[in-house]
Formats: sequence, structure tokens, C-alpha cells
Amino acid sequence: MLREPAEIRVDDRGRVELPLGLLAEAGIAPGSGLLAFSDGDGRIMLRRAEDAMRDLLERGEL
Repeated sequence: MLREPAEIRVDDRGRVELPLGLLAEAGIAPGSGLLAFSDGDGRIMLRRAEDAMRDLLERGEL
């Protein structure tokens, strides 16, 4: 399903705020643990920590 992109900005401390609707669509609740990593070419990936750890244990990759 295609969603409307949300335009956000990086503040002077390097922080961003993600819209709650976007987090809800991804199944991320306030207080969730996340892993962040660069996917190269301008992309930053966020994954729920529990999902990333499961994939790492089961498949050896994030």
C-alpha cells in the first residue's frame, strides 16, 4: 500500500520527530526499542529491536 510521505527536518541537534501515524503504520509504539542503521545512498533504516534480534538469530542478518 502506498502512503503519503511525511516531510520532516533534522533539527540543529541532529534529531527528527516522526509522525505518530507513521509509527503506528509500522507497528512502533511510544517507548519501543529501535535499531537504526544506514542503508547507504541517503537512507536510514529503523527496525523494532525485537524484530531485528529475531532475524539476526534465525537468519544471521538484520
